[in-house]
Amino acid sequence: MNGYQALANGIIEQAVKDYREALRRLKKHPDDKAAMKEAMELEEFFHSTWYGVLTQVDPDYLIDRLRKETVK
Repeated sequence: MNGYQALANGIIEQAVKDYREALRRLKKHPDDKAAMKEAMELEEFFHSTWYGVLTQVDPDYLIDRLRKETVK
C-alpha cells in the first residue's frame, strides 16, 4: 500500500468512527441536534465525489451497515 492509499484509508476510517459515534449519541439522546448535524454531514461526505475518489465502497451499503451495527 502506498502513502496515498494509506491516507485515503485513514480518512475513510476516521469518517466511519465519527459516524458510529454520532449514531451512538443519537441512540442514547434522539434529540441531540449536534449529533444529528454530524451524522447528516458525514452522510453527505459518504455521497460526495471526494469519497468516491478515496474508495470504491458503496456509500449506501456502508451507511446501512453502520446503522444496523448501531441498532444492536
